[in-house]
Amino acid sequence: MVRLPLTPEEVERGRRLGALLRRARGERSMLVTALDAGVSPETLRKIESGRVATPAFPTIAAIAEVLGLSLDAVWSEINRSDGRAALAGSAPRPGERLAS
Repeated sequence: MVRLPLTPEEVERGRRLGALLRRARGERSMLVTALDAGVSPETLRKIESGRVATPAFPTIAAIAEVLGLSLDAVWSEINRSDGRAALAGSAPRPGERLAS
């Protein structure tokens, strides 16, 4: 199977996903998070670093569940076009609106 090159938008969305997951994980160990989600620590590391820009849906669903993130919130955050990425569920800064 030949994979098509990722678009710049897909690469950027992967970076935002990785950043979101790192922030949501906080001080929690990458190893514990990965094992609780049923994925390898290497897979989680690659997603968080943006090296895997288009991870499989079940993988993201499992990680999001472990981190207490809704898939709607994850989708909303990674598709922001304004370059900002607020942690899903966190309060907006004064004057800031979260994407809907």
